[in-house]
Amino acid sequence: MSTQKIYRHPGPFPLESGQQLPALDITYHTYGTRAPDDSNVIWICHALTANSDAQDWWAGLVGPGSLLDPARYFIVCANNLGSCYGTTGPLSINPKQGQPYFHRFPAITIRDMVQAHEALRQHLGIRQIHLLIGGSQGGQQALEWAILKPELSKNLALIATNARHSPWGVAFNESQRLAIANDPSWNEETASAGLQGMKTARSIALLSYRHYHAYGITQQPREQGLLDNYPAASYQRYQGEKLARRFNAFSYWVLSKAMDTHNIGRGRPDLETALAGIRARTLVVSVSSDLLFPPEEQAFLARHISGAVWQSIQSDYGHDGFLTETEALSRVLGAFLKKSQPEPAPKAPGIPANSTTA
Repeated sequence: MSTQKIYRHPGPFPLESGQQLPALDITYHTYGTRAPDDSNVIWICHALTANSDAQDWWAGLVGPGSLLDPARYFIVCANNLGSCYGTTGPLSINPKQGQPYFHRFPAITIRDMVQAHEALRQHLGIRQIHLLIGGSQGGQQALEWAILKPELSKNLALIATNARHSPWGVAFNESQRLAIANDPSWNEETASAGLQGMKTARSIALLSYRHYHAYGITQQPREQGLLDNYPAASYQRYQGEKLARRFNAFSYWVLSKAMDTHNIGRGRPDLETALAGIRARTLVVSVSSDLLFPPEEQAFLARHISGAVWQSIQSDYGHDGFLTETEALSRVLGAFLKKSQPEPAPKAPGIPANSTTA
């Protein structure tokens, strides 16, 4: 059984930029029963347009009968700061003005998201997390949190993520924001502003989330003589329409900007030093065909996190493989959680010697 609740943080919430939110609500889901000693707590950090109902968007990994089963674990997933699924975001009412923030919502960072998670953790009185896990932008949050609070998590799973968002990733995000900005409605202060542009943005994003082979498998025309209305074209339009029915351009803009800020070396000596401070047993997982977060980025994490295990999941579905390949992910994560002492990864540059393929 899942429970959705809202935590209302008392007082202003400071942001890394120096600005602050006058109020903060955090919507979160919990599943299962918490052990008195917190030994069964799993905290899931979600990706860009997901929500706090991890059992819904990560079915096959989370839920009854799955590896992360609420019958065994107490699972927490909080909706990200800046999102539109109950946590304070651009469509929330600014209590100082009595109207939605819209374009005036302050810029946020991955670290701000983590600080919101930390505020919720303290509210819940959770002293230790058995497994902190996230993929993509969720992995960026989990990584930053593990550096911020090195003694908090016993185990850490970083899936299809990185230590610093790449220029390639920033370029994709900016291209999506250009599509939104070119929507004539974007300057309006309405919940539907920029939606047409966001549909195009989603189409751009899919080209980074998927892979050449994925489109070849799922979008091949059945008719050899087709001259228009190709399956791949209608698929792009459909995905834009689908997102527009459940999301808004303001949150899309804010969250993509937050992803651009991801850099664990900011304010610290460098990336390597930041990674060396992690104390949790760490599993790093790649998706073999990931174009947006290529495996070399996970190899870097594994080389510089003490004792990290790096594994690769074979998939034709690109970055989205972290969501779709739940059977392979369950296998590698399950083996990691059962193993008490992982073999250390080498410190020299190159592919970690203890890397395997699932």
